[in-house]
Amino acid sequence: MPDFLSTYAQLQPQKVAVIDDRPNAPLRVLTWSELNIQANKLANVLLGSGAAEEGTKMVWCGPNSIGIVIMINATRKLGVTAVPLNYRLSDDEAAYVTDHSDATVVFVDAEYANTFVRIRDQLPKVKQILVFDGIAPSGMNSADDLMLHASSDEPSIPLDREPGGTMIYTSGTTGKPKGALRTSSGSAEQGAALLAHIGYSTEDVYITTGPLYHSGPGGFMVTAQAMGQTVVLQRKFEPVDWLRLVDAYKATSTFSAPTPIRMVCNLDSQVKEKFDRSSMRIMIANAAPWSFTLKKMYLADFPADSLFEVYGSTELGVNCVLRPEDQLRKPGSCGKPSPMVEIKLFDDEGNEVIGFGPDNPGELFVKSPSVFADYYKQHDKYMADRRDGYQTVGDIAYRDEEGYFYICDRKKDMIISGGMNVYPAEIEAVLENHPDIYEAAVFGIPSDEWGELVHAVVVKRPGSALTEQDVNAHTRVHLASYKIPRSLSWSEELPKTGSGKILKRELRSPFWEGRSSQV
Repeated sequence: MPDFLSTYAQLQPQKVAVIDDRPNAPLRVLTWSELNIQANKLANVLLGSGAAEEGTKMVWCGPNSIGIVIMINATRKLGVTAVPLNYRLSDDEAAYVTDHSDATVVFVDAEYANTFVRIRDQLPKVKQILVFDGIAPSGMNSADDLMLHASSDEPSIPLDREPGGTMIYTSGTTGKPKGALRTSSGSAEQGAALLAHIGYSTEDVYITTGPLYHSGPGGFMVTAQAMGQTVVLQRKFEPVDWLRLVDAYKATSTFSAPTPIRMVCNLDSQVKEKFDRSSMRIMIANAAPWSFTLKKMYLADFPADSLFEVYGSTELGVNCVLRPEDQLRKPGSCGKPSPMVEIKLFDDEGNEVIGFGPDNPGELFVKSPSVFADYYKQHDKYMADRRDGYQTVGDIAYRDEEGYFYICDRKKDMIISGGMNVYPAEIEAVLENHPDIYEAAVFGIPSDEWGELVHAVVVKRPGSALTEQDVNAHTRVHLASYKIPRSLSWSEELPKTGSGKILKRELRSPFWEGRSSQV
């Protein structure tokens, strides 16, 4: 079958496919016909350099841009595995991912090309570095120049070659990142069922709310394109500019971690009132749990029937959906299993958990057509997370009697204090419900007496005079005594990944330094 981009270039050639509207920069717009031409040109550049053999890995790096969208479509057409690289990584981290992935080609935004200048001698497998949207440093090639002279014909590849997959390196909380390999775009039947369940339309306008290198924003952007929608790119997230784009292009759908939307909702009301937000039809909440407080803030600013929450992961895809009508009725829930997904909970002894409620938690395992293929060159880690055909990423959950699931926390984040299991997400939700707390992170710190003690790092709202005594009094009202933080520290902001997940390992590591055991 022809690639969907080739098909849309024929069926709707003049419809806008992608918009890159940056402040103080020229507006860039490509129709479906123009996007197809550019993707074919890049695909033929890669073919001409011998970089498009089946199984080839290509690392790409850069903020959201039309160049990235062109590349995603070109690699899919060629059957090349695209490996997104977080441009915020250190040089050592970038070198590790690029080398471990066995990438032979790098496609990098000119703004971040110097990263590869610095680490070039650590990348013996890389044969070519293509730089786009700017000047290529010495020893690298300009993708823009090569594409000017390349053919716009459909790339000539074997008819039986599968579309290109992806390999996203998960950040994790310990050890080196793992490459979650997907060898195809997954089950078309399951994808269609999920889109119908949420209610997407071919006329939706998708806006990015976060970096495309992350599986959520990137995956939902590709889904939007597969439906023939228009995609609006924001290069890097900024809340006022995001509202401008929503208003200007009447954006109807997006995917967001909690941090960007918290920034939007915390804007002064006079700022928010300048922009029309009524077009937003489908807000997919994910990447990290949205607190109940944040959901209420969102619903005060956006259409009441627009908020969906999905539970999923890079490895397992979308596993649960909480629909708009359940957002306030089921606080803390991530919803029911999404179409064609089976979920089981297992206790520490490997027994299936069949009870209901928070007193019956278990590790959540998933079986579905959208589960990833393997951890690249780390099959043992893949098998360690597998049980009876079901796969896990280590999340702890329970279900209620109506079949709704609730994620307690990541198994690796669980605190054991005095023999009691404590799940940080529950405490963080309570802390964030305090009117003077902007956000919080909770984790275990070592205690010779208790094994671990609960510690909280708190970010105050601007101008707040909040004290540790105030926090203690608030938590005592809402939490059992053994869950109350025994120590607290203040921070101006919490360290986060590019997708908005809190980097608890950075907060936690100073407390455990010098110890042979981390629990």
